[in-house]
Amino acid sequence: MDTNGVQTDSAWVPSSWRQKPAKQEVIYDDQESLKRTITKLNSLPPLVTPFEIQKLKNELRECALGNAFLLQGGDCAELFDYCNQNTIEAKVKLLLQMSLVLIYGARKKVVRVARMAGQYAKPRSSPMEKVNGVEMASFRGDILNSYEPDIKARIPDPARLLEAYYHSASTLNYLRAAIDSGLADLHAPLDWSLGHVLDKSVRNDYQQMVFRIIDTLDMMRTIGLDTGGNLETVNLFTSHEGLLLEYEQSLTRQLRQPKNTPQAPEKTSTKASSLNGIGAANKSGYARKNSMSNNAPAVTSYYNTSAHFLWIGDRTRQLTHAHVEYFRGIANPIGVKLGPSMPAEDIVPLLDILNPTHEIGKIVLITRYGAGKIADHLPAHIRAVQNSPHNGTVVWQCDPMHGNGRNATVKKTDSEGETLTFKTRRFSDILSELQQCLAIHKALNSYLGGMHLELTGEDVTECVGGGQELTEDDLNLNYTTFCDPRLNEKQALELAFLVAGFYREGAAN
Repeated sequence: MDTNGVQTDSAWVPSSWRQKPAKQEVIYDDQESLKRTITKLNSLPPLVTPFEIQKLKNELRECALGNAFLLQGGDCAELFDYCNQNTIEAKVKLLLQMSLVLIYGARKKVVRVARMAGQYAKPRSSPMEKVNGVEMASFRGDILNSYEPDIKARIPDPARLLEAYYHSASTLNYLRAAIDSGLADLHAPLDWSLGHVLDKSVRNDYQQMVFRIIDTLDMMRTIGLDTGGNLETVNLFTSHEGLLLEYEQSLTRQLRQPKNTPQAPEKTSTKASSLNGIGAANKSGYARKNSMSNNAPAVTSYYNTSAHFLWIGDRTRQLTHAHVEYFRGIANPIGVKLGPSMPAEDIVPLLDILNPTHEIGKIVLITRYGAGKIADHLPAHIRAVQNSPHNGTVVWQCDPMHGNGRNATVKKTDSEGETLTFKTRRFSDILSELQQCLAIHKALNSYLGGMHLELTGEDVTECVGGGQELTEDDLNLNYTTFCDPRLNEKQALELAFLVAGFYREGAAN
């Protein structure tokens, strides 16, 4: 044990976390049903493979080295009902469109990670809440209980763990089939309509960028650079918060390391750029050795096969608690949310636990402070990493959503003074945090390697502002989230244009 009480030996099994205190713990009334469910989950096949996980790790390594940019986005709390063709396709197309804009602006490959096929659990600040004056358990995501405001429906149900697995499997199955069938084919026309942007000068700037992107694709088609199949498909990885450790443990398997696992990585500073980035060859900034010879014994690792990428939330990153203990043993790339409550002196000890070998790209530090707090916290967090052996190994990612929540009171339509309260976010706050994040990283000679957004491909009205100039009075037009407010497809694309503009103007590394 070290001075912080953290276990420092290498002994680890997927159930080690059970010896530690746990935040956001779930208490099931029916323990026998829980045991049967876990037994079934233990027997089901993996949802993702070690080869896919290692492929993402190789791409995140490029983000850490400054050669690529991580775009991660999706629903706040994925519902089982979102497992349908239209919803899945809308999110994939939006992420593809955003990545094209970022590739054009940043001149770097874009790594796409979706918050889907498993983002069914949500942490809550309180286990109980009042709905219409009745106290009941808080809604904690479809994997645990129902949003229905009923006391019985809010009791955690172990059977929902199996439902989560099957819905994840169905979503992944359609994702793979749709992408292989041409959903992401850049020969197909994309909807670049920007008529929603009310500011004419901004709309004209965006439209000029769209023309240049289309011209680039047309030029590649004309000279035959798109005939190798690289513009017909993309890599899209899945992610979710690793909140329910019973579920995550049941899908953690000891499997053989794939042949695409690099050995003895060496940091470089190539910072290579790529105009295309979609399906481009991996121009690695590290030396790769043959990880296996025909005569070498098989090397195995523990992989969480529920998703390619998982993250630890801001509420569950305590050094001596269950979530950090579980995450330290899996071979997947790991995200860690850092908020204003994170002391700078705790970051390096946390990295020492999660990444003791200083593997490049293993850890994504997802910062989420709020537009009014980022300047007070991010510089110290960056310097803490820079002054440690982990310097140059992490991917810095900005989450400009979670620190900028607020409540808005809106008068009911056709009512006599009745009001509704909505959780919302201002687009201007989201943009401000992202702008400040870019500037702070540049000033400290650091690289912002990605952004993490809650978004949907639907035309919802949950965040105010943006090119549509949505107001608080517009919130009740199409407010459909069951948890936190999301950027709609127009606002999300607009944010991609703004970030691309920062890069093209030299505002970021």
